[in-house]
Amino acid sequence: MQRRDLLRQLALTAGGLSLPALANAQKPTTPKRVLRVAHITDVHIQPLIGAAKGFERCLHHIQSLDVKPDLIINSGDCVMDAHKRTPHNADKQWKLFNEVLKSENNLPIISCVGNHDICCEGDSFKTFEDGKKWAMDEMSMHKRYYSYDTDQWRFVMLDSVQRKKDGSWYTAHLDDEQYDWLKSTLKATPDDKPVMVISHIPILAACVFFDGDNSNNGKWEVPGSWMHTDAKRISNLFDDHKNVKLAVSGHIHLTDRVDYNGVSYCCNGAVSGRWWFGKYQHTEAGYAVVDLYDDGSFTNTYMSY
Repeated sequence: MQRRDLLRQLALTAGGLSLPALANAQKPTTPKRVLRVAHITDVHIQPLIGAAKGFERCLHHIQSLDVKPDLIINSGDCVMDAHKRTPHNADKQWKLFNEVLKSENNLPIISCVGNHDICCEGDSFKTFEDGKKWAMDEMSMHKRYYSYDTDQWRFVMLDSVQRKKDGSWYTAHLDDEQYDWLKSTLKATPDDKPVMVISHIPILAACVFFDGDNSNNGKWEVPGSWMHTDAKRISNLFDDHKNVKLAVSGHIHLTDRVDYNGVSYCCNGAVSGRWWFGKYQHTEAGYAVVDLYDDGSFTNTYMSY
């Protein structure tokens, strides 16, 4: 009898100790989606090969999703190629791009400039900057880099495409003025507000190693026009701001995701695929659906339209 009483007392004691723990335990919360973004890049529109119709199909696909996006982010290369084309030729490409966008899209859109958007007949610095300003005007951009805020997330739009000092075409990096702005913008962003960064050229990517034959003499060679040459400086800056969660880009027409030091870098293919001739390597023509959550998490899903 004494043994049974002892066991009964031990059971009651154990039960009493577990009740407060159970009462205080919180159920795991499910992150709440607060924004859905459609990321389009590298449309490369031109008045040939059905590019306008393809862009229309893409926009229709975006707006027919089961959950309609709140916003479209366009990361550049809207036209096939304005570089070293006459202003008349570039103007025809831009008019077609904006005609399709105006007639086939009813979602808000924010943009950044791609290298193919810059009309630059000569090699002078002035023509390059004039061409960039023209592209900005076509995309209703007041600044070449800027932030765009919602209640839940901050979007940072960057200008990847910089003229080389020797006067040749371009390389990918942030000029010092822009870097200082980015540094102050991230510092001014509340720690609990997640940040998504957008650039035309990848800050960091794996697919750049497979875009062409770039292994020579047993050494990998990634051109400075394919990926940011200041990737280390930018990633070090991101490391000081743990609310930077995601950086998306285009330019390479391939898809990948690199997770490095707490930030995910997603290269999101191309609306034009292989410049309107089917898929490019393994990547179909498409766009990305980016779902953003209240806890700073996200999903980045590539969609073929």
